[in-house]
Amino acid sequence: MTRELAVLGTASQVPTRHRNHNGYLLRFDDEVILFDPGEGTQRQMLLAGLAVTPITRICVTHFHGDHSLGLPGTLQRISLDKVPHPVAVHYPAAGQEFYDRLRHATSYWDNADIVAAPVSGASFTAETSVGRLTALPLWHSLPTYGYRLDEPDGRRMVPELLAAHGIAGPAVSELQRAGRLGDVTLEQVSVARPGQSFAFVMDTGLCDNVFALAEGVDVLVIESTFLDEDATMAEMVGHLTAAQAASVARVSGVRKLVLTHFSQRYQDASRYLDEARPEFAGEIILAEDLMRIPFPPRNASG
Repeated sequence: MTRELAVLGTASQVPTRHRNHNGYLLRFDDEVILFDPGEGTQRQMLLAGLAVTPITRICVTHFHGDHSLGLPGTLQRISLDKVPHPVAVHYPAAGQEFYDRLRHATSYWDNADIVAAPVSGASFTAETSVGRLTALPLWHSLPTYGYRLDEPDGRRMVPELLAAHGIAGPAVSELQRAGRLGDVTLEQVSVARPGQSFAFVMDTGLCDNVFALAEGVDVLVIESTFLDEDATMAEMVGHLTAAQAASVARVSGVRKLVLTHFSQRYQDASRYLDEARPEFAGEIILAEDLMRIPFPPRNASG
């Protein structure tokens, strides 16, 4: 099974020659989630060698154009390709008017099962094929939500322990299903396998829910629109600096930090890393368009 993030766009409000508007495709085993499809998402998916057919759900953080103007084209392509499974679309319920406009922005044959699944309130959860999807409100100039995907903890079978108890073939599946086979329990032949997690935080000032979404995740994708020299502006408009994003990762115990949503005002992207590194000693990735980012290996216990 594959667990990776395909980066489709890394710009903020204004795209550049090298950075498209936002777009991030998360493949987490059988769950394939498109986050914040900005303008040009279809084209970026083509360049990345990705099809819309595997997409199981779309998550929109908020209805600013750089995070949602690619939604009409993506939904129309899903319909054109007659994707056979339902595709849920999560978005802030307060932006229903914008969703309705984007859902049918032009005329086309609607041949797909697109399921509107708005998020609202202090916390929203949905069950997916791989675990729980959570949405929490953030602090921005209009209703905005961040998302987190959590795989439940499980058990990893140990071949040597299975062999020592004479368990093989179909009996292994029976033991996994029932938790016990005769006098042998699942705990005797397996070790704990911590579930993996992913968080997606865009367009927000610092608030408690930024930390709640990021807490202990394996991969954190987080906006870092500004540098420290413009920290006052960042706070005023509800955005983060690279140093703030890295500080969130440090405090929250993140394993892999992905910085993105870069302002066009800075010509040298390495400055983001220069400001983030003193705050976070772990792995930092400056996202680039069409980059593929794998999940880190599971923790040693799993």
